[in-house]
Amino acid sequence: MKIRFFSIGLAWCVLVAGPVFADEVAVEGDAIPSMETIVVTAGRVPEKQKTLTNNVSVIDRETIEQSPATNVGELLKEQGLYVREYPGNLSSVGIRGFRTDTTGNDLTSKVLVLLDGRRAGTGNLAKIMTKNIERVEIVRGPASVQYGTSAVGGIVNVITRQGSGTPTAFVEGGFGSWRYEEASAGGQGEINGLDFSIAGTRSSMDDYDTADGEKYPNTGYDEKENLSLNVGYNFNASHRLGVIYTNFSVDEAGSPYYLSQNDTTSYLDKSNHSLDVMYTGGTDGGRFEWTMRYFSGKDKDKYVAPSYSYISDTVVDREGAQAQVSANFGTTTITGGMDWINYEIESTDTPTRSTYDNPAGFLLAKTRLLNERMILSAGGRYDQYEVEVKDGQGGKEEDDHFSPNVGVAYLVSQNIKLRANYGQAFVMPGANELAADITDHYTGARTVGNANLSPEKSTTWEGGIDFSISGVFASLTYFYTDFEDKIEQVTLSGGISSWENLGDSTISGIEGELNVDLGVLFDWTFELRPYLRFTYLTQYEDEETGEDLQYTPDWTASYGICFSNGMGLSAALNIAYTGEQEIEDWEDWDWMVSAEPEVITLGSSTVASLTISKILLASDRWGKLTLKGDITNLFNSDYAYAKGYPMPGRSYFLGLRYDI
Repeated sequence: MKIRFFSIGLAWCVLVAGPVFADEVAVEGDAIPSMETIVVTAGRVPEKQKTLTNNVSVIDRETIEQSPATNVGELLKEQGLYVREYPGNLSSVGIRGFRTDTTGNDLTSKVLVLLDGRRAGTGNLAKIMTKNIERVEIVRGPASVQYGTSAVGGIVNVITRQGSGTPTAFVEGGFGSWRYEEASAGGQGEINGLDFSIAGTRSSMDDYDTADGEKYPNTGYDEKENLSLNVGYNFNASHRLGVIYTNFSVDEAGSPYYLSQNDTTSYLDKSNHSLDVMYTGGTDGGRFEWTMRYFSGKDKDKYVAPSYSYISDTVVDREGAQAQVSANFGTTTITGGMDWINYEIESTDTPTRSTYDNPAGFLLAKTRLLNERMILSAGGRYDQYEVEVKDGQGGKEEDDHFSPNVGVAYLVSQNIKLRANYGQAFVMPGANELAADITDHYTGARTVGNANLSPEKSTTWEGGIDFSISGVFASLTYFYTDFEDKIEQVTLSGGISSWENLGDSTISGIEGELNVDLGVLFDWTFELRPYLRFTYLTQYEDEETGEDLQYTPDWTASYGICFSNGMGLSAALNIAYTGEQEIEDWEDWDWMVSAEPEVITLGSSTVASLTISKILLASDRWGKLTLKGDITNLFNSDYAYAKGYPMPGRSYFLGLRYDI
């Protein structure tokens, strides 16, 4: 209670206080996208929004800094996407009815997470911090032609900040509800061709309370650390050698069971780190541009349940390389290259050791016709993959897949663009699904892979319209996806477990965005920006049963308003809505009464957050001092993304940041 009143009092002080020094503080960035907005994910090269034939959105740095989110999972909840979150630093994201794997394995995901244009090595967005992010680009729809397996629902590309300008540094600290404590430090800039951007954060938190005031034991964590570094040397305007390092770790993170059947002793240790070495270059005039990269990393997930003397430990070592060349011939751009990734997975579960190797080649082309008002794009990618189950628990299998894509866009005017896109995507079978041969030493049950499995595949058609004028951006898209060859576990004769391609489904819907800066429209001296983003699924049906797909909400939306007076005061109110969904009730399932859990409806949720920040000091001599306050779950909504795992009630955070 004391924290609540103290937080409200300080928030009021933030609103009424003026800066100690009267230097004018300009608003940085522009959160309103436009036809001129540059993106890099859709075609693997920088290109303007007006030339894209698919639906791409950008979360810029200004939006990220205004958000209370500390990781990318929390950030995407504010963008009208479906985020499924559990206690224990576990978060997945859904796009167009598909999502990342809730255990964090990006090989089995149907939405692909990238870090600076290559696989992040995890589908768990809670492992990616927001502190050193320049922007996040979201490609809605199939993207296997650019990035290979798992890109069925779309792509989330997290782009690290690159230093520029006069070097600066910051320190930041704050505290909040449930004894939450956070400390951060970092800096960015450029000196004689050497650019750098670095940020590190350490935090801890006790168990949280639900909206009804009930303590949820074992939801806190002892210590969480994040580090992000991007450093590079520019030989000249066209050549840069860079290194990117990221690290996430959390120790003794509580991993509770259902609140009604909680285990207060179980915990998780999680980590993810990676190192990239990159070279980008080009010829004078930009006729040819190229990129080469080698990366490696490790992802760890350890679950310990002392009450049951159980430990599950999975370690994924990964490495990969990318090489591509783009040729610019006036109105035509051709990009070709090769990708390679290799995963080695060790686990206490079976199979205990497996590998995944995937070389691929791709070719993407785009041309502009009719005085550059019509844009045609096309591409193809060939993936070859080999999986192996080791330690006498299986064998080796290989397969390949080709992914095509074509699109067209037409600029009706400088402000209106029509677009249409056709694409295919796939998810390759897992090593155990293709090549396992395992006999349980205790039960004698046998599990065998199916070498004849096909990849899970999708075919998507979409069409949309984008509208942009100064201060206004609007977008509307209709999409239709056929998903086939879903891999499902089956029981063969003799009680042997295996897998077959059985499931097909159809998903269609409408997604839209409206972003308006009233300050620009009415020539005000301040920013007042209401916005709306949504996805509505008109159909999400299992073709075999005719039932709606489970764990798939029909509506997801975010809406709100942002304010900035250009003199150091800013505020943002965001409201995120997740619609009803059909789920299996594992919490109340009694296996002695029924063979399968009952299918029930998980209710909708509406969660609001409020952020207010005020620059208290702004001076060339003394630097900048900023006070920031957040209230998450503003209206104290009682909600859960998974039945039995209620999320925190209303929470507060106050932080102070000093930049110099």
